[in-house]
Amino acid sequence: MAQRTPSAPKISSRTLKKRLGMVISVLGLLVFLLGATPQLFGLDRSPVVGFVQIGVFSLGLGFLALGGYFTLDALWRDTPKNIAADIGIRLVGTGYVIAITSGLADVFGLGTRPLPSVPFFGYWQGAGVLIGQLIMIVGFVMFSPYWARRPKPSKQKKRR
Repeated sequence: MAQRTPSAPKISSRTLKKRLGMVISVLGLLVFLLGATPQLFGLDRSPVVGFVQIGVFSLGLGFLALGGYFTLDALWRDTPKNIAADIGIRLVGTGYVIAITSGLADVFGLGTRPLPSVPFFGYWQGAGVLIGQLIMIVGFVMFSPYWARRPKPSKQKKRR
């Protein structure tokens, strides 16, 4: 008699999207930490925050936003998204743009030091990045499906 080998359980595309989103988010967090605090990884060689560090933590922040979008989008299931969710995901993108623009202000020519000098990450740029991150958090909260109103089953009495 031949033995049956158990088959692997089927994984839905929604579950794969959640897992992919979480993996991208964790990788984004690691890249963000590498750019923001390289001394955690033993890579800090300069007392100032330079262009490469700003670029790396901006890239990590982008991966965090992308992974968060994939994960929260998979949580909506087949429910149509409401207007608050649409506004929320746009706020995530807007916050990311604010964070990048604030972080790279000297490179774009918007900062206190013109481009021939070394890019400088100062107090106002840090505050701009933080404000961008806070806007992203508000957007993710608005995009969360748990805030959506679901119709409650009606409790009508049956008539005889």
